[in-house]
Amino acid sequence: MSDHPHHRPVDDDTPEAHHRFGLRVIALYKMVQALGLLLAAGAAFHLERQRNVDRLIDWLEHLSLSGTGALRQHLVDALAGLGPQRFVVIGLIAIAYAALFITEGVGLWLRKHWAEWFTVVATGSLIPLEAYEVIEHASWLKLGILVGNVVIVVYLARIAMQPHRRR
Repeated sequence: MSDHPHHRPVDDDTPEAHHRFGLRVIALYKMVQALGLLLAAGAAFHLERQRNVDRLIDWLEHLSLSGTGALRQHLVDALAGLGPQRFVVIGLIAIAYAALFITEGVGLWLRKHWAEWFTVVATGSLIPLEAYEVIEHASWLKLGILVGNVVIVVYLARIAMQPHRRR
């Protein structure tokens, strides 16, 4: 323990300690999402050349994984239909979303009040699209992401609406 008059030990059972932990978990989640999007952007920019798209399609067509033929063919058809220029747009969109997630993650990590509301609005605005995706193309992953984002929005909205609390 410090003898410094402004240093107080933090009780890990306080609501503030739990909020701090919750904000850090959400911040890390946002940063992992950002990293995934940056990797996707890098891959998309690599596919801006037709020969790279052709190589990927050729590799996918010769990939032999049992039970994945229909999925592989769907992916090959989707890639062939996109064309190289659309990959640039996909890369730029991925970078924009990564920037959004990085902003949310850093703000939440630093326990900024604006980041709580920013994340509520940004994440909440995507929930209708995620719900539509779950209804139209159900998968456990999509359902998990939807439920996780609803929990994040509710949790952060509850924290953000609390009266001023010591930061």
